[in-house]
Amino acid sequence: MSHLTHDSSILIIGGGTWGCATALQLARRGYKSITVLDAHPIPSPISAGNDVNKIMEEGSPSPEDDDTSYVWNRLFQLATEAWRTDPVYAPFYHATGFIMAASSPEAGKHVDDYVQSCKSPLRLLNTPEDFRSAMAPGILTGTFPNWKGFVRESGAGWVFARGAMEAAYYEASRLGVRFVTGESAGKVVKLIYSSPSATSSSDVDVLGATTAGGTEHRADRTILCAGANSDRLFDFERQLRPTAWTLAHIQMSDAERAKWKDLPVLFNVERGFFMEPTTGTGELKFVDEHPGYCNFLDDPETNSERSVPFARQQIPLEAEARARQFLRETVPQIADRPFSFARICWDADTPDRVFLIDRHPRYSSLVVAVGGSGMGFMTMPAVGIQVVDALEGRMEPRMKKGFRWRPETAVERDWRDTQDRFGGDGKVMDFQKVEGWTNVQGQRQKKL
Repeated sequence: MSHLTHDSSILIIGGGTWGCATALQLARRGYKSITVLDAHPIPSPISAGNDVNKIMEEGSPSPEDDDTSYVWNRLFQLATEAWRTDPVYAPFYHATGFIMAASSPEAGKHVDDYVQSCKSPLRLLNTPEDFRSAMAPGILTGTFPNWKGFVRESGAGWVFARGAMEAAYYEASRLGVRFVTGESAGKVVKLIYSSPSATSSSDVDVLGATTAGGTEHRADRTILCAGANSDRLFDFERQLRPTAWTLAHIQMSDAERAKWKDLPVLFNVERGFFMEPTTGTGELKFVDEHPGYCNFLDDPETNSERSVPFARQQIPLEAEARARQFLRETVPQIADRPFSFARICWDADTPDRVFLIDRHPRYSSLVVAVGGSGMGFMTMPAVGIQVVDALEGRMEPRMKKGFRWRPETAVERDWRDTQDRFGGDGKVMDFQKVEGWTNVQGQRQKKL
């Protein structure tokens, strides 16, 4: 492996949330030869970050934190600093506050744990009237059956996701990062390895990647951050499970947009969540909460089952029913309106839902940055820092331990583990068993 310098060539596979954040951080640290490959123009229509909004929670570490808590709190601290002060990211963070709730005693324990660990002031919500009064009059009109929770009025909110990803992309491009996109030029089909005739396994390394058009992109260092598609390019030893969620939009009127502006995020860990309508099109995005969908198929190469991502701008009818039930419990006045947009959204779960950001123990020129586990966007700026720290070998010891390559955690992994998620029928669902899909008309990725 060659010595890393600012003149070293660096190849990033994947131009989504983490790819853009990493490219920007590399360019800011002075690296001069950075190439990003992606099958789609930025922002990719299949990227989880190509979205109107994502929940954001602020945080800070404590010396008394256990290792896992420290990793998350430190990551949130770094992300918070960027969302509040970095000129690239700050315009997209809206610190509107955050309502969290549950509808059953089992999920309520999750909310109670949050209350106990949160360092920000919280106000408990115990009755339907408590919830209805947590937003401007006339917005929350539902009955909130069995809801218990709290409102966090500071230190949380939401991020305009697509705007932040595009801003990182434009700034990285301005600083000299080269983005190569398209089904032929940018879609990576395989990694390039050094000669299999090397005298020992320590001599084998990753040298870059080959795209669908046959072009080889060789580099001194390769960073693999292709999201849910990463395990199609590299053996992660069962550490990644591609998992999808379902979202939809409803078009709001101009008067409604004005009334709903600056709302706190409303999130029930069993029902779903929504934020204020977008500033661009005035659509209200909402998500039905559940442990996730997988697309389980038999893999002839490994003679085993695996989840294989696919793109679709519709959602299962059962997801629509869950989403509308969530709206009926909270904002029934809009619950039966037609959807203006819907799609499935993929991420990749690690066994413990902690990110995997590390130099590979065998392939010394390869850095993996995967496993967003449903929490990757809110920490986007901090992830870029961690990836480059991993590349440079200067990650904080507790962060390095938390994000390490750890296949031992995936031995005999249960692909249907709900991983402490709630909602739906309490199970990971299989797209292969879906019986019907929505037929939302006029589907398109909207430019906001």
